[in-house]
Amino acid sequence: MPSSQIEYLVPEDLAPYSRNARKHSKKQVQQIAASIEKFGFTNPVLIDEDRLILAGHGRVKAAKLLELESVPCLRLLNLTTGQKRAYILADNKLAENAFWDYDLLADELEFLLEHPDEVDVGISGFAIEEIDTIIEPGGTPTDADNDEDDELPEVSGDVEPVTQLGDLWRLGPHLLICGDARDPRVYRELMTVPERLAGAAGRLRGPAEKETQVLADMVFTDPPYNVRIDGNVCGLGTIKHREFAHASGEMSPQQFTDFLTTSLKQLSQFSKKGSIHFVCMDWRHMNELLEAGDAVYSELKKPHCLGQGQWRHGNLLPFPA
Repeated sequence: MPSSQIEYLVPEDLAPYSRNARKHSKKQVQQIAASIEKFGFTNPVLIDEDRLILAGHGRVKAAKLLELESVPCLRLLNLTTGQKRAYILADNKLAENAFWDYDLLADELEFLLEHPDEVDVGISGFAIEEIDTIIEPGGTPTDADNDEDDELPEVSGDVEPVTQLGDLWRLGPHLLICGDARDPRVYRELMTVPERLAGAAGRLRGPAEKETQVLADMVFTDPPYNVRIDGNVCGLGTIKHREFAHASGEMSPQQFTDFLTTSLKQLSQFSKKGSIHFVCMDWRHMNELLEAGDAVYSELKKPHCLGQGQWRHGNLLPFPA
């Protein structure tokens, strides 16, 4: 239970928790100090009976930087050692579980930029380069269901697709090719046309003027999971997706391992030595990816589980080429 009275204590008399896993950079401490100077010490430091800091390590460091004589403190009494350790983690982690509405955030930052005489936008904690990337695109929708750009028009089955197998498209500074990821000719076509990056966006036709092969610095790939789309990806059934052309649940474990090995070999061949390859995979077929990765790469880096929100199928495995 917290005490009901604020105490003002000397910052040097407060004991930091030696196992605090949340670290504060010098830059962040300076940002906290600037906030305290502008708005005051609005959030008391939480301590236990022995003046051990449970929440507010960054604020105490900022107070020392500002050479404050005292800081407001609130004691949390009668907590067990386990409860204290859990609270320290929760105090830091729970705030991370929130998310930004980037449209509203862009509006708020624009307001601060328009009123420099009233407040410095830097006091918000956002760096100028961050603010530029947030404001320039005009924000990012928080709900993909409301994004009109994602609404695809109805297409009848007899309409010929614009993009055909083998087409190479230029998208600004990027190239996009339609092809089989197991076919080395697809990579050769994609990676030997650096001079084609100049000019307007559109479909590229004909051979490259200069056959200079480039290699990838990094790879991020999300191959088919050998899991049927129907019943696994379509959600409640309001949106229907077609099955993949390959590895859509029809392959045996060995066939799927061979499928992955072939494509990973091509990725490795057309990448720089030491580049990191991030490969996504459904949890049900991690064994096949690990076996394929072991046949192509020298080691496996620390895997990551992608399970936030509604998308909870995949894991991300980094391999150094």
